[in-house]
Amino acid sequence: MGATESIIRMAKENNGTVTTAMVVAAGFSRGNIKYLVDKGVIEKSARGVYILPEVWDDEIFNLQNRFKRGVYSHETALFLWDLTDRTPQRYCMTFPANYNLKNPKEENIRCVQCKKALYDLGIAEVTTPGGNTVNAYSVERTLCDILRTHSRVDIQIVTEAFKHYAARSNKNVPVLSEYATILKVEARLRSYLEVLL
Repeated sequence: MGATESIIRMAKENNGTVTTAMVVAAGFSRGNIKYLVDKGVIEKSARGVYILPEVWDDEIFNLQNRFKRGVYSHETALFLWDLTDRTPQRYCMTFPANYNLKNPKEENIRCVQCKKALYDLGIAEVTTPGGNTVNAYSVERTLCDILRTHSRVDIQIVTEAFKHYAARSNKNVPVLSEYATILKVEARLRSYLEVLL
């Protein structure tokens, strides 16, 4: 099997998406990607991300690919975990405290920064509506994040998220309580849980 067939197969096995990093890791040159784009076999979706022509462009996946240190958080994580019915108007990502936010802000991403100990807390993989895997904070971490005073999340979205969470069979209240202690939102969390659980 030649490079062309291998790259197309890689894309098909990855929801119609292939990245430059995947192609290079498989031992093929970047020139193979350019050849496939020139022939119209694949299309450039974002920097370093290519899709098959019949595939829906997954903006959430593309942004994660561009900003690998970004972790989806707040309203975007609620959306990805199916804890809200509202599609985010702007995607929200959390970055380490020392990360340069110039490029993500140019992409209209709402950027949050936090220190290393909190940045690593509760990172999980979640599937986008396009079927690709991205990093987002876990359900429990996200619920604690939206209770923090600087989160600027609408109170109706917070209430809706906790109602959705309370109805879930896979909720993990001990982890939720642990994160609430670390993020210093125990009192706020208690007021929601007393009403819903």
